[in-house]
Amino acid sequence: MKCPFCSEENTKVIDSRPADDNSSIRRRRVCNACGKRFTTYEKVEAIPLIVIKKDNNREQYDRSKIASGILRACHKRPISAEQINTLVDAVETELFSREEKEISCNVIGELVMDKLKELDAVAYVRFASVYREFKDVNTFMDELKKILE
Repeated sequence: MKCPFCSEENTKVIDSRPADDNSSIRRRRVCNACGKRFTTYEKVEAIPLIVIKKDNNREQYDRSKIASGILRACHKRPISAEQINTLVDAVETELFSREEKEISCNVIGELVMDKLKELDAVAYVRFASVYREFKDVNTFMDELKKILE
């Protein structure tokens, strides 16, 4: 590991422990040349995931797109940032556990809706109205009836 202060390539690990999120390793290091200390994080590299969009275009998976959609759906709802982050983590875990290289945006949307339905009915309906592109009040009412059953 290269020292960020003097660019020396010889550094020594003096402490290693799981990071707060338990999905990475935190390593405290000291440079053999200048003696300065710094911290690095080691995380397992995920399989690159390609999302197949509705128009059949393909783009690289972007966690922030899921998070922003959920954030918009949860606007002015009693849902904490931690709950939203946990929901995004749950969706992401399920996506990557499939071990597929390509995944349809429909699969992602359905996963998000399933998780939102458990968390908050209003946020679920908001997300569904955009995701399913409700054309009129009747399709909106049909979705509401599904929740009430």
